[in-house]
Amino acid sequence: MTNHYDALETREPAAREAELFSRLPDVLRQAMAAPTYAERLRGIDPASVTDRAALAALPLLRKSDLPALHKAAPPFGGLVPGPPGSFGRLFTSPGPIFEPETTRADPWRGARALFAAGFRPGDVVLNTFSYHLTPGGFIFDASARALGCAVIPAGPGNTEAQFELIEAYRPVGYSGTPDFLKILLDAADSAGRDISSIKRALVSGAAFPKSLQDEIKSRGIDAYQAFGTADLGLIAFETSSHDGMVVNEDLIMEIVRPGTGDPVAGGEVGEIVVTSLDPHHPWIRLAIGDLTAALPGPSPCGRSNMRIKGWMGRADQTTKIKGMFVRPEQIAEIGKRHPGLGRLRLVVTREGEADVMTLRAECGSPSEALRGELAATLRAVTKLGGSISLVAGGSLPNDGKVIVDERS
Repeated sequence: MTNHYDALETREPAAREAELFSRLPDVLRQAMAAPTYAERLRGIDPASVTDRAALAALPLLRKSDLPALHKAAPPFGGLVPGPPGSFGRLFTSPGPIFEPETTRADPWRGARALFAAGFRPGDVVLNTFSYHLTPGGFIFDASARALGCAVIPAGPGNTEAQFELIEAYRPVGYSGTPDFLKILLDAADSAGRDISSIKRALVSGAAFPKSLQDEIKSRGIDAYQAFGTADLGLIAFETSSHDGMVVNEDLIMEIVRPGTGDPVAGGEVGEIVVTSLDPHHPWIRLAIGDLTAALPGPSPCGRSNMRIKGWMGRADQTTKIKGMFVRPEQIAEIGKRHPGLGRLRLVVTREGEADVMTLRAECGSPSEALRGELAATLRAVTKLGGSISLVAGGSLPNDGKVIVDERS
């Protein structure tokens, strides 16, 4: 069987570049049928945007601006030319940001990533990403089904029920966060349950440090990382070479200097900017806030698209925790709901191969009641649980940071 999903993955880079930019003008015309894009791209002739230099002259659309745009012009901020009813599914992510799923096959472009990770038609896949309101579960579900796999829509948690499904259906593949894969393996060992059918995994949504990679491998599972967002689906993915991540087909990726739209020199760390070529839901220069750097040359696996080092941090303070983005605006909302507090700082760490967040809050009169109220507000606003540390007024640094990522 071929090692590549199709011939597009191994074509000459110049041929790929020419094909993508030949399609871009029509996608720009479709985008400009949406009012916000029409305003942002006013005066631009789509026919003239046929190379990277012309694309780099277009304004960035920052993902951090999407919540305000969506609030001002619900549901999609004037960025989608079609009505909500023209899509297959409609989701929300923290912000809130509202994401539609197109009706085309493999709407999140994930079949390639699964194929690169060793998944094949006829495989049974245990999908543990959440199916509740957010698109994560459906991104990997639709991708596996587009590849020809059968999917167990497990979602996260409830390990006992998952053991029953695994022992009955004997899935060979797992998709979900690396953290939950370890939880599942540990719980199965403790309970004496047999989940040895799982031999490969595509993980995303959380850090996958070398220590956890080694542990998962020692337990007989070949795990690959994928990098994506709820807006774009799968952006880049690991292949058999385990040497960086290959950018997905049908996307144009730029790496720009943070705070600008200017492309960096080759190999320099910068912010990821993605233009997608889906006329139903186009993204034009979406700056997603994540940092990476390009790797030189094609992948040793034979795929010829641009390679990146993977996730290298955030260009802004928006941080992915347990697969969910937490934004500075959300920490500000907590402060508004508790006006008696001073500065707030959300600190993200890792304990036992899992993400942990602690909200540090300055207050004059600490109490267990206040701690409980803040914990409830933190969960309500971010959809994630965390601990609360009440500190003396004036003790947090005056450096403008409200989210600090201390994960190594």
